[in-house]
Amino acid sequence: MTMKLDLEKSSQIIAGALALGAELNAPPLTVAVLDAGGHLKAFKRQDDASIMRIDIAIAKAWGAIGMGMSSRVLGDVANERPAFMSALTTMAHGNLVPVPGGVLIRDAENSIIGAVGITGDTSEIDEQCALAGILYAGLRAEA
Repeated sequence: MTMKLDLEKSSQIIAGALALGAELNAPPLTVAVLDAGGHLKAFKRQDDASIMRIDIAIAKAWGAIGMGMSSRVLGDVANERPAFMSALTTMAHGNLVPVPGGVLIRDAENSIIGAVGITGDTSEIDEQCALAGILYAGLRAEA
């Protein structure tokens, strides 16, 4: 039976992600957790994070959910098929950022139950924090 991503697990993902960000001395991070339907489940923007970070975090997660692949893989697709990515971005009304930091959340049965999007540091650090948050919540991550 597929698990549903609840507020408690979503909050744990954010806590784990921000804990690694603090450990790595990352700049202020913004974290969005979306459920399998692409709806915002939990969100935090650390003090002094810039205002565009809100949309970037959500778009990283939304693109991952919408396409069933991490934003890192979407970046590979963008490099290989730029016309397709341009069309996809238009269809997504801009809610797609094809760089690392948008990670799929899977349950024990490997079903996609959500995605997390993080922004604020380099895309690589954003992705590391997303992975850490998902693992902290006891779930599986796909980057």
